Amino acid sequence: MNNKLAGGAAVGLAALLVLAGCGSEGSGGGGGNQASSGGQVTLKMVAADYGDGPGKPNSGETFWKGVVDEFQAANPNIKVDVQVINWNDIDKQVATMVQNGQVPDILQTGDYSGFVKDNLLYKVDEVLSPNVSGDLLQKFADFGKVDGTAYGIPFVSSARALFYNKDLFGKAGINEPPKTWDELKAAAEKLKAAGVTQPFGLPLGQEEAQAESFLWMLGNGGGYKDASGKWAINSAPNVETFTYLKGLVDAGLTTPNPGTKDRKTVWEDFGAGKVGMVNGGPMSIPIFDAAGLKNYGVAPIPGKSGPLDTTLGVMDWIMAFNKNGHAAEIKKFFDFFYTGNAAQKISDTYKLLPVTNSGIKKLSGDEKLKPFLDALPNASFYPFQDPKWAEVNPAIKQTIGGAVKEDPAKVLGELQKVAEAG
Repeated sequence: MNNKLAGGAAVGLAALLVLAGCGSEGSGGGGGNQASSGGQVTLKMVAADYGDGPGKPNSGETFWKGVVDEFQAANPNIKVDVQVINWNDIDKQVATMVQNGQVPDILQTGDYSGFVKDNLLYKVDEVLSPNVSGDLLQKFADFGKVDGTAYGIPFVSSARALFYNKDLFGKAGINEPPKTWDELKAAAEKLKAAGVTQPFGLPLGQEEAQAESFLWMLGNGGGYKDASGKWAINSAPNVETFTYLKGLVDAGLTTPNPGTKDRKTVWEDFGAGKVGMVNGGPMSIPIFDAAGLKNYGVAPIPGKSGPLDTTLGVMDWIMAFNKNGHAAEIKKFFDFFYTGNAAQKISDTYKLLPVTNSGIKKLSGDEKLKPFLDALPNASFYPFQDPKWAEVNPAIKQTIGGAVKEDPAKVLGELQKVAEAG
């Protein structure tokens, strides 16, 4: 799975979009350049490729073809031309399209804000009905706003929870997953005594060290910024957090050399039965399933004094470009997509999560997803709206693993300098 959710943070349903006002099926809104004879309108859509679902090669293109075929059967005057592009190339190719004046009508990708300053996007209330906007998880929807106006619609989301191997827990005499750091350490010690080589999987390598670190910081009331919005990477709670983690590492209760291990490697080790506990997301489940691991549980991530009531929230976006004047037709497509079966199929295929209250309710019976779903409404986010995050994030990936090997205060202090510089 090669997407920004799974590879950068990182899981889907999305906003259930309901049609507000029918519009003319044959109208092109502003009469854009894609209207053809006979009153038919062609919507050009560009979508990111979420990779192959488990056992589903080319599932991205196959998925969208199925959606479009069904939509066009119900709306013969609206044709949808979908181009699926992999995550490594989509931003560059869309930028070229915009430069050449070949702007799509709909774009589904990892960010929207770069198009707002050039007035290229419809406002959300022009292509999304109020009752659907009200169904969005408020925290997620708020991140779709620039200067108080919404342009990006949350599309899919990711969250995290604790996975634990029930067979290894049984072998070690552990009856339930840990809720606190003390309980986690005690469980790890029992797992080690039972011969488990990696009691707790701790990936602090460059792939996603910023996510693993953030989850642990949240467990101690910390984070990358404080409540006032100031950078607080080397805050007392964060130093205490990494001092605790360093103690686990020094005692041999974690993945060896965590700063060199990426999450995919640790998840594969968990799937192979080598790891007792690990933080992961719904996108981890296909990796565990592929490895043949069946007997595992999912629980809220332990914090210092109790389980987290929040999670790491990450999301991708869908947006509508205004150049071709197809607001009414775009709204019809959004309505069909999100109120039909398509959004559910994304979740089934890629193990991504919903960004609507109704979407959460639909999946509430899935016990494996329940801890993720329960935490979504109160999700916490990276400070990605701060321009400095573009510098701080790669610095965290490169160096924060050293905080469990060297002096935590020194390593976090150097990252704080990066955040505050210039």
